[in-house]
Amino acid sequence: MSDSDITKKPKAKVGDAGHTIAKAVLSAIPYLGGPAAELFAAVVTPPLTKRRDEWVESIATELKKLEEKIDGFKIENLAQNEIFITTVMQATQSAIRNHQEEKLEALRNAVINTALSTTIDENISMMFLNFIDTFTPWHLKILKFFESPQEWGNKHNITYSDYASGAPSHVLEESFPTELRGRRNFYDQIVKDLYLRGLMNTESLHVTMTVHGMFEPRITDLGKQFIKFITVP
Repeated sequence: MSDSDITKKPKAKVGDAGHTIAKAVLSAIPYLGGPAAELFAAVVTPPLTKRRDEWVESIATELKKLEEKIDGFKIENLAQNEIFITTVMQATQSAIRNHQEEKLEALRNAVINTALSTTIDENISMMFLNFIDTFTPWHLKILKFFESPQEWGNKHNITYSDYASGAPSHVLEESFPTELRGRRNFYDQIVKDLYLRGLMNTESLHVTMTVHGMFEPRITDLGKQFIKFITVP
């Protein structure tokens, strides 16, 4: 596989299975015949094609950077790496379904980390890719925040209230006042999702504790592994 093959954008295929099936279904609906199918082709297909092309190009660009920086790393060798091929395929399907940059970045980093690793557990990798696909960007933000709330606050120049005691939820809402303050139901559900998947070690952020406890990290070893998987190497 040459560099030109890697970096070349794929051409859209008229016979793409998803496109063909969708057009056939739309054509079979009474009163939504040919015009509906044509509307699908005109409105839906172009942005999907654009997403696919941009995604493939971004992966190719990152792999080329690795080849230039890392001795012994060759893009063509990845053709023999079954875990990498599976990861690319699964990540690509997810990338085409998403538009949020946080999720696209996580998927891209997952692909690159898989290309670099020789010890990654393929079952863990597939599980993590499924997490990215089903999570919202806020799942990723809140998990990274609770890796170390104190470090996150210092990095983002957050001035916290002078607590005597309180709950981790107070720290979270002060860290994201515009987005999360007063949205307990929203972030409680996210924390529950992360807890049920084994990424956080607490299911509730509303237990009163000391100031030290409020700023304690709250992710598991699996959570740390997941963050490493979706973070630029």
